[in-house]
Formats: sequence, C-alpha cells, structure tokens
Amino acid sequence: MKITQIRLDMLRVPLKTPFKTALRTVDAVEDIIVSVHTDSGHVGYGEAAATAVITGDTHGSIVEAIDKLIAPRLVGMEIADLNRVVHRIQGAAERNTSAKAAVEIAVYDLWGQLYGAPLYRLLGGGDPVITTDITISVDYIDKMVADSMDAVNRGFESLKIKVGKEIGVDLERVKAIYAAVEGRALLRLDANQGWTAKQAVYAIRTLEDAGVQLELVEQPVKARDLAGLKYVTERVHTPIMADESVFGPAEVIDLLRMHAADIINIKLMKTGGISNAIRIADIASVYGVECMIGCMIESSISVAAAVHVAVAKADTIRKIDLDGPSLCAFNPVEGGVRFNESEITIDDSPGLGIRGIRGLEPLAA
Repeated sequence: MKITQIRLDMLRVPLKTPFKTALRTVDAVEDIIVSVHTDSGHVGYGEAAATAVITGDTHGSIVEAIDKLIAPRLVGMEIADLNRVVHRIQGAAERNTSAKAAVEIAVYDLWGQLYGAPLYRLLGGGDPVITTDITISVDYIDKMVADSMDAVNRGFESLKIKVGKEIGVDLERVKAIYAAVEGRALLRLDANQGWTAKQAVYAIRTLEDAGVQLELVEQPVKARDLAGLKYVTERVHTPIMADESVFGPAEVIDLLRMHAADIINIKLMKTGGISNAIRIADIASVYGVECMIGCMIESSISVAAAVHVAVAKADTIRKIDLDGPSLCAFNPVEGGVRFNESEITIDDSPGLGIRGIRGLEPLAA
C-alpha cells in the first residue's frame, strides 16, 4: 500500500450552541480534512483544527505546511513503513502540530486498513467503549446551571465547567452548578489560563472550604508559567491538570520532574498526532501520573483517532474529554466511531472505519 496523493478539503459543521471560553468563542467546526490516497485504492482520513490562540495554527498555515512541506516527503512511501513515514511527518517542519496531526491520523488509519484491524487493536487493544464528559461554556450563571442540568439529564456523569474570566463570578458559577448537580455528576474546572497563580490558589481554596468537591482544575495559569503551575499544585488539595503547558514528550518530562501538575492533558492537535500522544502516555505511566485525553473544536474524524488512543492506553488515560462531536449540530461522517451522548463506541472496521464524509469543500492545491 503506497501513498500516491494527499488531498485537502474544508469541513464546516455548525455547533448546537456557541462554545465560549476565557480565550475565545466558536460557533462552528471549520477544520482542514486530509485524505491520503494509495495505489491500492484505500483512503485514510485526518483532520486539523486551526486553533491560533493555542497551537498557533491557522487554516493558511495548515494548508501550506501539508501541501508544501509534508506531502512531498510522503508520496511514494509504503504505509507498512509506519515509523519511517511518521519520522518524515514530524521532521518536515518545526511546530505546525495540527498539520502534522492530521496527516499522521490519516496514515495510522491506512495502517489499520492495511492489516485489516481497528486501530486500537494494533496499538495494544482494550475495551472499545468509553465515556466522555461534556463542556459547559462560560455564560450567565442561570444559563450554565440550566446547561449543566440538561447534560446530566442526557446521561453525562462528568461536566467540564469553563471559567477564568471574572474570578468572583467564576466562584458563584461553580457553587451554583455544584449545588444543582451534587451527587449526580463530577465537576472538572477549566480556567483556560485565565488566572494568576495566587488567584488560582485563592479560588480553589475558597471552593474547597465551601465544600465544593472538584475532580480537577485544568490549566489555571498561563501556559509558560510552569513555576506558577507548580505553586498552585503545591498549595491546594484539588488535583491540577496541565494542558497548554505541555505539547510534546520533552515538555511532559520537564513538567513531571518539577512536580508542577498532577495530571497531563493529551490532545492530538498539540502533540502533532498519534505517535507523540502514545509517547506521552507511556512517559506519564513511568512517573505514575494519569492522563486525560481531550480535543479542540473537532469533528468525529480526528476525535475518533483520539478515542482509539484512549482505549489502547486506558491504564494511563483514565479521563476522557472528547465531546467535540457531541457539540456539533450533526455528524458529517459515515462509519467510524459512534458518538452517542456520553458513550463512545468503536466497531470492528479496519483503521478508523470512516466510509465517507459529507459536505467537504475541495481546496485548491
């Protein structure tokens, strides 16, 4: 199975409701879709999310990186030579992690198809059913409480609450949601870099003293403020999770040596794809640290790849934040991983199992 061509398309899928964080507001998935074609007729699919405020990737940079730097290095290569193919993808450019992730996902999809097995089995196997949380966007308190209750009534047992805008209001938001869902759902807070270290300690201790039990607090301080992250981790009882502070394996090692966080959040758009996500999970396992696997605003193409990784590395990846497809107004993908509210299921189809994608808009080379 030899790579013959790499094509790029745009996929636009509206969200059910706007996605609001301390960093941005998003109304739709607008991602670059990669299809890797082979001489055997098999096609592998990947997806790149343009998240300039986090990874630095834009639609233009993703297209340019794949079209000019990555694709020319791969045409003619055998999918069976997976490690060599991945090495060429990762060595094509510095950063550009979303572009690399999209191509890697498509290549791993083809690798599964080559050997006629679902990707998770080739990565180590596991139980092909997992459960995700769902994100509650920053909004008025009454709206966030209503959204939280709706999610619980739909079967979600973990809620990821977006905070990080106004610390006083944030505390009232969390207290109100906790009172509404106590005993029915776990709460995870995501501050999206919205607090200083001292503000984070104040906020978390205030919630702890008020009896609010949180499963974790995600990235309370700026991404580069590892000292601040360590400061918070050492001064609160609630587990602290690093997200934007860690992209690749080397950063994870540095952070774990510093004891700067209790949990690591893996996202394929940050790691540059599946290969580094696996490395991060293995490194965290050595240190005895658990991981979450999350996503950007992505469709069920790239999120499916994250699901396969989560299942194969379930001993370390114990928390799942793969609600991107649940936030979309519809699923444009035929086949592949099934997303049914909080429950996510992988079938026995080879690779990612994607048979087709509706609504693709071709991009000129």
